[in-house]
Amino acid sequence: MNAPLSRRTVTASLLAGAAALGTTGVAAAAARPVEPRWRPVRPTVVLIHGAFADASSWSGVVRRLQRDGHRVLAPALPLRGLTSDAAYIRSVIDSVSGPVVLVGHSYGGAVISQAAADAPHVKALVYIAAFVPDVGESALGLTDKYPGSTLGQATTSQSYPLPSGGRGTELVIKKELFREQFAAGVPTRTAQVMAAGQRPITLAALQEPATAAAWKKIPSWYLVATEDRNIPPAAERWMARRARARTVAVRAPHAVSVSDPGPVTDLILRASRAVRPGR
Repeated sequence: MNAPLSRRTVTASLLAGAAALGTTGVAAAAARPVEPRWRPVRPTVVLIHGAFADASSWSGVVRRLQRDGHRVLAPALPLRGLTSDAAYIRSVIDSVSGPVVLVGHSYGGAVISQAAADAPHVKALVYIAAFVPDVGESALGLTDKYPGSTLGQATTSQSYPLPSGGRGTELVIKKELFREQFAAGVPTRTAQVMAAGQRPITLAALQEPATAAAWKKIPSWYLVATEDRNIPPAAERWMARRARARTVAVRAPHAVSVSDPGPVTDLILRASRAVRPGR
């Protein structure tokens, strides 16, 4: 004959069962996959340097953009001719999947204006103390639109062999004038390294007229460097107004991405955040 169950025995059995069910429920919950939260894909930022610089001039900007989670490309620009330079950069941006924010400094602004023409994945153009030419305009012509540039006196010309034979002319900034002309405010040692590694640009590239103006169709942003000695700040403001660009001004030299990478990054991030996913 079975012994009668006491109240203590029944209570203990119920608690044990509840504990077992609770453990099973936790295990089942742990086994269920957690749905990831959807996040919009950030655009890839492609940074194009200009004359007398190289891709390292973007280093401070690249670090900040990468910390924000952006994929960044900073290709070397040949600086041989506007048409060929734009074609090369177009090949770079065509290799990127998803939306692109295309950024140009100085002569690089003319390059991105041409490279982005009819490129549906380029969603924003950002000009950093840069040329924004219309069709038929050249970088050199825009420099002369307003007084204030001292670049002509600060550069020297040198010849180089052309692939088809003959010689071409390219320009470099005199090393002893580089900091004053291009990077005033940048630490002297940094400016000396920049001067030693500066990339010459052909005179033909600065004289070549643009054949496209992507800024007429793509939203644009512009940073005016108010202490610029290469491009007159008045010319920068005029180009920004004509392009209807969202504009900021920074008290900085032409090499603003080196001297003030924070404001440059902030403007690029503003353009990136304006890009709508799937658009």
